[in-house]
Order: sequence, then C-alpha cells, then structure tokens
Amino acid sequence: MGMEKTFDATAAEARITAKWLDANAFAAGANKSRDESFCIMLPPPNVTGALHVGHAFNHTLMDILTRWHRMRGFDTLWQPGQDHAGIATQLQVEKKLLAEEGKRRADLGREAFLARVWEWKQQYGTTIIDQMKRLGNSCDWDRNAFTMSGAPGAPEGNDGNFHDAVIKVFVEMYNKGLIYRGKRLVNWDPHFETAISDLEVENIETDGHMWHFKYPLAGGATYRYVEKDEDGNVIVDEERDYISIATTRPETMLGDGAVAVHPSDERYAPIVGKLCEIPVGPKEHRRLIPIITDNYPDPDFGSGAVKITGAHDANDYGVAKRNDIPMYRLMDMRAQMRSDGAPYAEAAAIAGAVARGERALSEAEADALNLVPDHLRGLDRYEARKAVVDEITSEGLAMMTTPDDPRLGAAAAKPAPAEEPGPLGADQEVPDQVRDALVPLVEAKKIMQPFGDRSKVVIEPMLTDQWFVDAQEVVKPALDAVRTGRTKIVPESGEKTYFHWLENIEPWCISRQLWWGHQIPVWYDDEGSMYCAPSEAEAQAMAPGKALTRDPDVLDTWFSSGLWPIGTLGWPDQTEELAKYFPTSVLVTGQDILFFWVARMMMMQLAVVDDIPFRDVYLHGLVRDAKGKKMSKTLGNVVDPLEIIDEYGADALRFTNASMASLGGVLKLDTQRIAGYRNFTTKLWNACRFAEMNSVWEGHETQAAAPDAQATVNRWIISETAKVRETVDAALTDYRFNDAASALYGFVWGKVCDWYVEFAKPLFDGDDAAETRATMAWVLDQCMVLLHPFMPFITEELWGLTGARAKLCVHADWPEYGADLVDESALREMNWVIALIESIRSARAQLRVPVGLKLNMVQLDLDDAGRAALSRNMALVTKLARIASLEEVTELPKGSITVAVEGGSFGLPLEGVIDIATERARLEKTLAKAEKERAGIEGRLKNPKFVASAPEEVVTEARENSALLADEIARLTEAVGRLREIG
Repeated sequence: MGMEKTFDATAAEARITAKWLDANAFAAGANKSRDESFCIMLPPPNVTGALHVGHAFNHTLMDILTRWHRMRGFDTLWQPGQDHAGIATQLQVEKKLLAEEGKRRADLGREAFLARVWEWKQQYGTTIIDQMKRLGNSCDWDRNAFTMSGAPGAPEGNDGNFHDAVIKVFVEMYNKGLIYRGKRLVNWDPHFETAISDLEVENIETDGHMWHFKYPLAGGATYRYVEKDEDGNVIVDEERDYISIATTRPETMLGDGAVAVHPSDERYAPIVGKLCEIPVGPKEHRRLIPIITDNYPDPDFGSGAVKITGAHDANDYGVAKRNDIPMYRLMDMRAQMRSDGAPYAEAAAIAGAVARGERALSEAEADALNLVPDHLRGLDRYEARKAVVDEITSEGLAMMTTPDDPRLGAAAAKPAPAEEPGPLGADQEVPDQVRDALVPLVEAKKIMQPFGDRSKVVIEPMLTDQWFVDAQEVVKPALDAVRTGRTKIVPESGEKTYFHWLENIEPWCISRQLWWGHQIPVWYDDEGSMYCAPSEAEAQAMAPGKALTRDPDVLDTWFSSGLWPIGTLGWPDQTEELAKYFPTSVLVTGQDILFFWVARMMMMQLAVVDDIPFRDVYLHGLVRDAKGKKMSKTLGNVVDPLEIIDEYGADALRFTNASMASLGGVLKLDTQRIAGYRNFTTKLWNACRFAEMNSVWEGHETQAAAPDAQATVNRWIISETAKVRETVDAALTDYRFNDAASALYGFVWGKVCDWYVEFAKPLFDGDDAAETRATMAWVLDQCMVLLHPFMPFITEELWGLTGARAKLCVHADWPEYGADLVDESALREMNWVIALIESIRSARAQLRVPVGLKLNMVQLDLDDAGRAALSRNMALVTKLARIASLEEVTELPKGSITVAVEGGSFGLPLEGVIDIATERARLEKTLAKAEKERAGIEGRLKNPKFVASAPEEVVTEARENSALLADEIARLTEAVGRLREIG
C-alpha cells in the first residue's frame, strides 16, 4: 500500500502515541546502549492545570533533549508528575462544593473535605497528562509522581510516597534549627485567609489616592519649619505645631508606631525625638508616637516624613525592626478591623506609655494589643478608611489646598479662589473667601496594588505567626554550587539574578492556612510546648501522658516541590533510580521561577543530601504573542496550544517552539510561523512520496552507513548530511535549540527537498540510478532521524511507511558520522552550481521576467574550476534556471545584466525581454519609499524619549521592521544597480 497524498496529523498523532505507549518506548533506560545517564525533571504542573503555551514551549525543549539522548543510547529518564497546588486545588473543590451542595469546607470538616479533594484529584487530575501526551511528551508515564502521594487519605497508586520525604525533611531541618516558628510580615490573602508567596501576588496599577494629614506635636509644641529650593533659597519659613505625612492607606494610621524622617533632613531636626499625635480616635485617648530618624524616608518625596506601620507594610516593617518600634496588628484574618481584646482606651494607654519610654512591650504583647478605636472595630478595611478620612477632615487636620492644585488631578472640581493663599501655618489668619475655597489635599494617584492571583482581592501585608526556613543558614552551598560551576545557569545572565536574590535572601515562609497540603508535623500540649515528629505516635512518645493538638497549617507547595528531584527518585530510600539519575542533568524552566523553585531546590537538595539537584539550568522567558505582547485574557491574545495542534499538528507547534528558543531572546508565538512549519512537514512528506514514486523504498531496510557514492550530486548530499549532523549536535549540546532547528530546516527543505530532489531526477534514468536510490533512501532516513526529536509524529509515521525497520524511529540510532563523510570537492562543485542557479533566479524575480520564459545566457569569463563544474552540470543549470542557450563572449551585449559567480561572471541579455526604463522607474520609486519609511523608524529609535517611554514590544517591533526594510533596501538597490548598468 502506497503513501497517502498528505499526512493526516490528527489521525496519526493518536495512533502513533498509542504505538509508543504500547512499546513502553519512554521507559527509563529504554534504548540504552551506554552507561551514561540523562535525567530531566518535568517542572510539575498544577494538578488543576491545563496545557498552556508556556507548558507547550518548555515541554518541547525538554522532549527534544530527552529524545536526542535516548536515541544516542543514554540511560534516559524524563520524570513526569504534578503538583498538588494547595490553594488552587482547594479553590476548585470549594467552588464545586458550594455550587453543587451549597456547602463550605467548614460544613464538612477537615477530614471529609480532604476526602472530597482526593475524589476531585482522581477525577480531574489526569487532564493535563492527556494533553501533554498530545504534544508528544516522551515521559516515563509509569513513573508519574504527585507531590501529595502517600499522604493520609491518598488512594493506593503507583505515584510513589512523596509525603514521607516531605515530612522527613521538615523534621530533620527542624531538629537542626533550620526551621522555626515566628512572627513576620507576610502576604495575606483575606479571601482564602492564608499567607501566600510572592509568586501568587499580582501587582496591578490601579487608580488610587494619596491623603495628606497633620500629626500634631504633643503638648502643643511648635518649631520653625524652613524649606529651601535646589539653590538654597528659602521658599517656606513658618512656625508649625504639626508634622505632615502622606498616605495611600489612611486606615493603617491606627497602627502607627512612629513617624520617620531622614537623618539629613534639616527641616525636622528640631523635633526628632519628640512625640506627635495620631489624629484619629477619641480626643481624650489620642495616641502619641515618637519622631525618629531612619535612612528609609526620601527627603525629596512628599513631605519627607513617613508614618511607620510595621505590621502592615513591608518597608515599614524593616524600619520598625531596625529601630525597635512596636508593631500593632489592626486587622483580622478577613481584613476587617479587629474587634477582639481590651477596649481602645485601655490599649491606647499602654501604647502611650511605651511611646513615652515608660514601659517595654514584647512582640506578643504588641500583637495582642488592639488599637482600633471602639467605633471602628469590625468594619471592613475600606469602610474604616472612609471613616478615618472623614474624621480627620472634619477635625481640620487634613492638609488643605486650592481646587486647582495640579496634584489633585481630575479631583479639582471647584473653581480657583479669588485670592491665592500662601503657605498656611497653624495659627495663620486666612481670608474667609480663601478658606471657603480650600479643599483637603487628596492627590489622584496611580498606585501599584498587590492582588491574589486566584482570589483577585487586594493582599494585605500582615504580621502573623508562621513557620519559616532560616534561609540564610542554607543559602551558602547553593551560592557556591553556581560560583564554582558545579551547576551552570544558561544563559549566564540568569546567574546575576540568582546571586542577587540569594545574597539578599529573607526567611522563607513555608506555612499556609489551608487544609489541602502536607500538614505540618508539629503537635502542641496545653502549655504551648512543641513536639516535632513524623507521626502523632512519635510525638506522643515525646510527651507521655499529655494531650496533644496538631498544628493546623500545611506546608507551602514550594517546600514540597523543592524536593522534587530526590522525592521522585525514591528518597529517603536509597533506590537504584536515585543512584543512577541523581544529580539530574538539566532543568528547563521559566526565568520567572528562578527564585521560587530553582533556587529553593538548590538549597533543599544541598541541605538534605549534600548534592546539587541538576548540573545545568536552562532558563527561558515568557511566551508572548506575535507582536511581543504578554498574553492575557483582557487583551484577547491568549493562544491555546491544543487549538494549534488541532489546526496545524503537534509537529508544527513543536518546531515553532524550537525555532524561537534563542538564548535570552524574546519568545514570540506567531501562527503564520506555525503554518509555515506545517508546510515544512508537507515538504518532507512530498519528498518521501517522490522517492516512493521512483522506487526508492522498494526492499529498503535501515542502513547505518552511507552508500559509497560516486556521482558528484550524491557525494554532495551525503556531505551536507554529515555537516548538518555536526551542527545539530553542537547546537543541542549548548542549548541553542533555534540554531539546531534552523540548520535542520535549511538542510531538509533547502538542500534535500529543493535541490537534491531536482538534481536526482535525471540520475534516475542513467547509470547512477541504483546509487541515487540508495543515497536518497539513506538521506531521507537521516532527515527522519535528525528531525525526530523536533517533529516526532511525522518522522515516526514516515519511518514506518518507508522500509523494514528493526526499531521504531523513537529508538533509531542517532548518527555519529561527520568529517569522514565530507567530500570538499563535491561540496564546492554543487554549491557553485546552486549559487549560479539562485543568482539567475534572483535576477529574473527582481526584474519581473516572466516565469515560464527561457532566456539566453552569455559567459563573459570563467576559471577552470567553474568551467568544469558547469560542463558537468549544464543540464541542471539550463533546466532549473530556465536557460535556452549559453554562448561565450568577450563583452556583454547591450541591455544585459551581470550575474556574478565565484571565478567568473555571466550575462542575461534583456533587451526586448522587459521594458528596462519602466522597470527601473518602478524599482527606484519602491526603493525611495522603503528608504523614507526606514528613515522614519530610525529617527524614532534614535530618540531617547521614544526608546525609554514606549512599550518594550513597540520598540522591539520598530527595530525588527527597520532590519526588514534594510534587507529590502539592499535587494532593491542591487536590482536598480543592475538596470542602471544597462540604461
């Protein structure tokens, strides 16, 4: 049965995937022929997830490396698995529970709710696995792992016992003092009521406001406030009884512990060390706080004075820690103003005594103190904000300004006053008409707000009790491993980011206030003593006779996935796989999780087993759309990889991913490019059909060695095959996937499908027919083998249709030939012939010579090598360049254009063939237009303001357009030059 006219990717992909799985082709060690191992870990996608363009991109690169090593005989393992994704999975199950039963998790209780999560995981957890198989991932699916395998309630399965590894590591690190419980500022999600990581926070620019308030000095004290301009001229000189602060979050004023100014700020030098009053709450219980100095405030921003609310702001937290300022928590776990604790008057009195230095306050006492005034307790944080602003404004403690103050932005609605006021002091008399026109100084301001990526609510920096890894204690080996080259980061620019983050690392918060996850293995007795053990029985043995309660928190998913390399290979058992495949070979992942996952795996593996988790780390950027814009549902530019596979086939998407994977480059996914690579698969298919029609595959069996060819054309294509094999291997060794893809594309489409197929046609009818059939069969086999890591489906299909094969293409032996097959004389000759044909074709196309018209050609001068090459290949030149005749001349006839080649030149007489004057005018007009367009783009690119302010994708697109126009201008200039030569 012969080959079909076209490759039906949709039908073939499912059939070929089943063939691979039935043959267990992806099993660890499959096709092994050497002792060297190659192991790559799949970054575990969320069990809730679906395949997206980021997965499709980095999975393609991993699969290319995996298939390449497996075909080379390495003992290969691509380890798959999924992450339990604590918060994301819990959200999905809670949504389902609420929608279908109207219940919340609290209605079920922890154990029953977790049973529902496991049911959900069993039902939906394999969705992304099925989708990854559609992409062609050659993972060892029988070894599929899950970061909650072996946990209480987990069903029996073959995905390992990851839970034991996680718990063992926690206990060991706790016993070494590397894990501790403490109170620190974290990202708090009020919807899920849990701490979340920085990675789960989306910083979004929103419309906000900045309020300016007066904090009166204690006891009515005053000072001389002097402000100067850049030249030292006094612009404000007045007596003040307050210090001015600005805030975007007035509700947090209730928790202020101090006001800070820069040590060099002379304006406030007279009042440093004095007390000021927070202008909120009952007047008789107004709270005093100290004015301190710290390097954090910027004297040139706003008033230069900053309120310090250590329990609700990351920067303020640092100031408070450095200056021993109490941190007062204002909100509960739902971001409502606290309603617990003693009445406000009592709490304010204690805090006032602390501010005056009359008593000390422990961290726990400060956290327990509720400084929210009684009438604001229980309010939502935004309701409290409005109440605080209204109270301060009504009391006259808001800074005032005129309605046309430019700082107000769109808020300036009132007309300007008849008389502009000067700077207003506390006791300054102001004309009634001016005072009536004043408005509170509230700036309309764009602010960056942190939102939970899943809850979509504003994240609250919150001071809470959490579990932490003492990262500074485990960071040094992770730094040393990269510095000494034990682990290499590609591209090198990633090392700078890696070092910067690890050298400035903060304690790592590893606890989450969720139910779905690895529950922290710590129990408490009634006195608060802690017992850390792998099981409750072991904890009870440590506290005989005492009633114990387990810590309700679970571990951050980054803690468990930080153990992914060793946990999936069977640790803490000393398994055969652990000995064979660890350290793993390379990690392919996005640069956005370099800190969150890569660095943490480095720290964890070195802390637990004293070895690096991987030798190389390949980092890539975010996959963007064709114009370089970040994909988002809002912009409507999200590309679904499954839809791409449905339309173009997995091979076309994979080859596109490889071709855009330049080191450090911008990843732009363009459907036109994907369509082009689908055409590439068609080109290869047609070449194999051409071979079939010429009896190439009759009786064919896989041949390891190249034929001993005599014909120049055959020696040339064998040489080109050897060269591309070396190029591909060198590129993949250095993770230059785009260079490997480019070399294969140029070879398969250009050298084989275009030139060799044409060159071989006349040979099929001559003395070299058998040799040519053998050569074509071998070359097309090599195309299938070399392309297989990139385009596994079509190559596997062709492999099975074109000969007797001892093994599937997935296990075909990767070739090792190289210089031994390169025939330099054949390369020179045939590449000279190709250059001549391409030059003639280019000249014809530039000058719009009718495609079917055969031209006469004259030979002006030519060296001996050129004469010999032309003599042996004249039939090819005349056919492929559409030349009617060739004549040697001493000078070019009138109206001829020159075609230059190595060692000589030819001419194409065009007098009477085209209208030379009209064609020249057309080309000159097109050239002038292109030059003008490029000049405009270059003008913008040379403007520093454009480069600095325009979106990155706009600047990138301008540079690309300029480069394209430069190429077009060069081509047009050459064509115009040809015509100017002949008039």
